[in-house]
Amino acid sequence: MPSFPSRGALLGVDYGTKRIGVAVCDPDRVIASPVGTQANDTTREPYFRDLCARSKFAGAVVGLPLHASGEESPMSGEARAFARWLSDLTGLPVVMWDERHTSFAAESALLGAGLTRKKRKEKVDRVAAQMILQTFIDAGSPPNGSDSGAAGTAAAPEPDAN
Repeated sequence: MPSFPSRGALLGVDYGTKRIGVAVCDPDRVIASPVGTQANDTTREPYFRDLCARSKFAGAVVGLPLHASGEESPMSGEARAFARWLSDLTGLPVVMWDERHTSFAAESALLGAGLTRKKRKEKVDRVAAQMILQTFIDAGSPPNGSDSGAAGTAAAPEPDAN
């Protein structure tokens, strides 16, 4: 897999078992924007294949769910597996990025905007993806993401199950 590029547009992902939030940033990596929410079902493969085929992404950033202590959560393994799947499907280099508090921050921002519960539910995943991608950009787009063991790819070894 190619190393993670220092320039170019990026795809940002907030992985969830039911829904996947999607965001993108400009090639200069100044601002991230929410794109949409994709159901995490059999329609995800054509969605991501089409999105990446018609876009010129240099790489992808997938949120890594961690406990407040920084320890990996059970969901971390699922997000890593999704990141590997996305990289295999698209050929893009993928990094993992600490997503602690992004869903809460997204929900709070949408609540502050006065949206109904239904509207917040529709938008929270894409706004969380935007926040994941924006914090990655604001941190200087580190080539290893927040996962020092990943060598800039999603192919990092799984943590021991012991």
